[in-house]
Amino acid sequence: MPLNNLDNNQNLQNAGVAVIRIIAGVLVFYHGLEIFQPDIIKMYLEWEKIKALPSPVLMTYLGKLIELAAGACLALGLFTRTAALLIAVNMLFICFYVGNGKFYYEDQHPFLFALLAMIFFFKGPGSYALEKVLFRKKLI
Repeated sequence: MPLNNLDNNQNLQNAGVAVIRIIAGVLVFYHGLEIFQPDIIKMYLEWEKIKALPSPVLMTYLGKLIELAAGACLALGLFTRTAALLIAVNMLFICFYVGNGKFYYEDQHPFLFALLAMIFFFKGPGSYALEKVLFRKKLI
């Protein structure tokens, strides 16, 4: 199929959006799994930027919980906009507070996650999402 026909193929666009949303969600979820790895959490708690936070232990676990829950929701297409906003805020915090704010090089990883999350915040989950099935309005 020629690339200029992509504009007219809604099913292909919807499938592409779903694949990107699922992959991004799974990757964020994967980072959230660190909540179950005490050695990694302990390492984070040794960082000066984390030590400077109010309630550093709570904040570290909260950040990982957001990654875990919001990543799962994004992958499933459930509460997508809320999940995307939580991911974006979390990743921007990591990029600009925990990191050095060098989103163009050193802190690219969390910044790119934030950008992906903002796409789904503004666009929504696309056609292939769990929320489309669960919250479908019934027509009478």
